[in-house]
Amino acid sequence: MLDAKLPERLDPWLVKLLTPFSKNGINPNFLTLMGLLLSFLASLGIIFDRIILAGVIILIAGGFDILDGAAARIFKKATPFGKFLDSVVDRYSDTFVCLGLMVYFSLRGQTGNLILTGVVLLGCILIPYTKAKAETLIGKCNIGIMERPERVILLSLGLIFNIITPVLWILAILCHITVFQRIFYTRKRLHSGARRNNKC
Repeated sequence: MLDAKLPERLDPWLVKLLTPFSKNGINPNFLTLMGLLLSFLASLGIIFDRIILAGVIILIAGGFDILDGAAARIFKKATPFGKFLDSVVDRYSDTFVCLGLMVYFSLRGQTGNLILTGVVLLGCILIPYTKAKAETLIGKCNIGIMERPERVILLSLGLIFNIITPVLWILAILCHITVFQRIFYTRKRLHSGARRNNKC
């Protein structure tokens, strides 16, 4: 939901932020990798019980995820490889944070939360996979209530305000609802396309 709307709404502000760097430009891939590094640090923060700090770092990492795309557009450095790298790094970032939580819960014997985080991680992997697979068949597939910006914000708030268990339940449910939304949307589009072809 936010993923499709954020760039358009934030671009005017991001142009002002990035304009001072316009002389030499910024390599968007550098920003992408900085976000990955921050996500890794956030996972370490979770493991070592620096929960609030980890939540703040996740938010900052999410900011880099926005900035890399903005830099690519503003400095006209968008490339197919950059888009590919951004997608791969996003998966690593999601996995780092979830693995950090799983180690944290494992060390404290919180088996229920450990399993719950595994369910969330599965959803985080399947959401972009279903989109990528659907778009090979039907073109755009931007539907879904729980895309990456929503997941980043919820996880950050859960850690900062010490409400991670309720947040994990919300993510576990809504992530898989999003997966099924994309499955049913793809099925509907394919069936409607098949009916049109049969009429021709």
